[in-house]
Amino acid sequence: MSTQSAPPLWKDLLHAALGFSMVSIAAFSVWAFAAPLFRPIGGEPTMYAAIAAVFLGLSGLLLAPLADGMGRFYKAFLPAFLLYAIVWCIAWFGLKGRTGEWVGAAAGCLVFTFVSMKILGNTRGWLLAALALFILHTAGYFAGDWAMYDVWLSKENLKGLAKPDKAQAALLGKLNWGMFYGLGFGAGIGCVFHRARVGA
Repeated sequence: MSTQSAPPLWKDLLHAALGFSMVSIAAFSVWAFAAPLFRPIGGEPTMYAAIAAVFLGLSGLLLAPLADGMGRFYKAFLPAFLLYAIVWCIAWFGLKGRTGEWVGAAAGCLVFTFVSMKILGNTRGWLLAALALFILHTAGYFAGDWAMYDVWLSKENLKGLAKPDKAQAALLGKLNWGMFYGLGFGAGIGCVFHRARVGA
């Protein structure tokens, strides 16, 4: 796509942020509502696989215009996101904690950006696009972490709550994390796909 016919960057960022946020809330709902169901069938790794499947399955329904069609979008997004998820999980399960989160975010964003832009036929400026994705993705991820643990599950918020209310707070925290993660990662995806479409 030429620069003249591509939407402005802000439109791609807004479209992707809002669309991927909805997808992310649906994906995080697996964690929020169904986590106990995965304990006897592989635990956390199986749950993460199910969450990734929701991201992979639903993203094209809302983000296809970023690549001028669902087929072209999925052709780039499916392998890029799958590799991102694998890299992130390797870092998380291998390193744990904040180190795993930061390494997973950095490596995952590099892989996602290069693979998606390569498939879309333009890798010019991919490192700059990867940096933008990393910043937006990580801002969304840690904003979600903050919303869950420092707001919904904070000692102040949980003080005096009955057990069912604490469970409700945890559920809302997880969904809030999904929303913020989706907004940040989505905006980054919008940047990456815009860069691939416009070139420079």
